[in-house]
Amino acid sequence: MALIKSISGIRGTIGGKPGDNLTPVDIVKFTAAYGKIITANAANKTIVVGRDARISGEMVSNLVIGTLQSIGVDVIDLGLSTTPTVEIAVPKLGAAGGIILTASHNPGQWNALKLLNEKGEFISDAEGKEVLALGESLDFDFAEVEELGSVTKDDSFLQKHIEDVLALEYVDVDAIRQADFKVAVDAVNSTGGTFIPALLEALGVKTVYKIHCEPNGHFPHNPEPLKEHLTDLSKAVLDNKADLGIAVDPDVDRLVFMMEDGELFGEEYTLVAVSDFILSQKKGNTVSNLSSTRALRDVTEKHGGEYYAAAVGEVNVVTKMKEVDAVIGGEGNGGVIYPASHYGRDSLVGVALFLTHLAKLGKKVTEYRAELPQYYMSKNKITLTPGLDIDNLLAKMQEKYAHEDHSTIDGLKIDFPNEWVHLRKSNTEPIIRIYSEGPTPEAAEAIAQKIMNEIQEIVG
Repeated sequence: MALIKSISGIRGTIGGKPGDNLTPVDIVKFTAAYGKIITANAANKTIVVGRDARISGEMVSNLVIGTLQSIGVDVIDLGLSTTPTVEIAVPKLGAAGGIILTASHNPGQWNALKLLNEKGEFISDAEGKEVLALGESLDFDFAEVEELGSVTKDDSFLQKHIEDVLALEYVDVDAIRQADFKVAVDAVNSTGGTFIPALLEALGVKTVYKIHCEPNGHFPHNPEPLKEHLTDLSKAVLDNKADLGIAVDPDVDRLVFMMEDGELFGEEYTLVAVSDFILSQKKGNTVSNLSSTRALRDVTEKHGGEYYAAAVGEVNVVTKMKEVDAVIGGEGNGGVIYPASHYGRDSLVGVALFLTHLAKLGKKVTEYRAELPQYYMSKNKITLTPGLDIDNLLAKMQEKYAHEDHSTIDGLKIDFPNEWVHLRKSNTEPIIRIYSEGPTPEAAEAIAQKIMNEIQEIVG
């Protein structure tokens, strides 16, 4: 059905024909290409592999691990894990790189290879293109029998990851314990069902209501943590009079909170709230991508820092964060990147910092949410028709709005005085994303509809 090769990795649907889907052929050739490139100049020819709980995970893992062995690479297999856990494992183990087998928020028929460098960070766009080119050319040799790689299983990183989070300077376990929070968790039957409750217990949270926390890969609802998919969590929060709810995606790098009234805190506001806390402790700069809320800019400036925008994609945000020495950053989809831990979106870090903040505030989640800058976002998309010239379309829209403040570092973002609209081709799906934000839901939707109508006129 689909195979998408991008800065976000090699992502596709299971089954079908090679080259059109994520088939064993595609998995093997791109794994081999990545393994060859990432270990070419590495002192330690070892790669860490971990996966989320989706049904195809074991099959994909077997192919990936066997392929790495076949090119003479040693593998450390974390088994069921999370994206941030693999990211911290790579440098701890001195590995040359890491592969995370997850399609993030995509439904169960999808899987993907997320590719890391020796720092446990996503490989660059240039490195990604090199992997794709080598994979397509098949211009590499496999190892002879005496040179095959080994496999070592390591299940210690759940505890190591939690210990790292507890050791962060601004995480206050005593404050969280004394707050005596009651927390509901929806982990969409993936690895967050193991990792998030274990973290909460370590943080001193005594009462945890677990729903969809069996890591069996049978997603009970669409795994993207959006309001319409989290009705079970809302019910659990209300029925149990919980202080808050926590939802994560299958690989646990996107984090969403639910307020005690059963309404979402807002995925855009996960990063805003955590940044508000960190900036209250340490002055500094922040970064998010162009599609993220203006609220982060407002909070940053309130604390005397400077806000910067990056192109969409974690690697782009991380690059900008390093460039401006940001103390925190991330993406408005619930992704928190805290450099004091590591340069990767990490829901465990986000949970610990948010709970510390909430405990110190001594307020209900709804009360705190009302104090933050109020913006409303509208997220729309247009499915791409074959042959549509997206670059030409964006050029025409840019010409139309040349008189407005705009950015072309990633698609086209138009900044109006009170609203903004961002148009970009998705890295992970065959769609154009149209994100807009305004001071009211109506304003955000109105500007989005206006832009979408103008796009339809151009497309015909």
